[in-house]
Amino acid sequence: PPLILFALGFLLLMLLVAIFGHLLAPRDYMAMNLAARLTEPVFAGGGWEHPLGTDELGRDVLSRLIASIRISLGIAFAATLVSAAIGVALGFIAAFVRGRVEQTILMVIDAQAAMPFMIIALAVLAFLGNSLILFTVLLGFYGWERIARIARGLAIAAQEQNYAAAVRDLGASPWRVYGRHILPNIANLLIVQGTIQFSLGILAEAGLSYVGLGAQPPTPSW
Repeated sequence: PPLILFALGFLLLMLLVAIFGHLLAPRDYMAMNLAARLTEPVFAGGGWEHPLGTDELGRDVLSRLIASIRISLGIAFAATLVSAAIGVALGFIAAFVRGRVEQTILMVIDAQAAMPFMIIALAVLAFLGNSLILFTVLLGFYGWERIARIARGLAIAAQEQNYAAAVRDLGASPWRVYGRHILPNIANLLIVQGTIQFSLGILAEAGLSYVGLGAQPPTPSW
């Protein structure tokens, strides 16, 4: 469908800009020119020297926008990997061990889902200080409970399938059963949830940056 092709094209464009942004940017996104501060964009009467205008320090907005794509996508991608690792690991443990361990993990999942992430993030970053690594890891703890629920449910269902039972009867270890057989067969649904988590990570990063706790100046982000 045309809309899907358009969406895929847009995603591909963002990926290419993130990779080759340093070649596409007309200027250094850190370069300041106080004589040209707050220049209007070209569609508001400005010149083509700065197509999207400049900020309060005279930095080219178009160059900073291009650079921010790599920063925001990188943070969201790393945070999604952290969320996926935590969620899949806990989901598989709950599906395999069952009993009290499963109930404990489910209680942790419910507690995580009930806590407002933004409030926790504000408290953690205000107390421990801000760095890009800490910020990315903290974002990784946002939404892992959704992945854990999905991974647990899918793993329990997959355990009853013939392929998993056959491998288990042949004496394969739990690591092999879950890592080599169950995970590849449920990966498609986990990837879908990962793409949703990726977009939520971008929004969370934008919200925290808005209040000054995200990517710190002069590093740009969406």
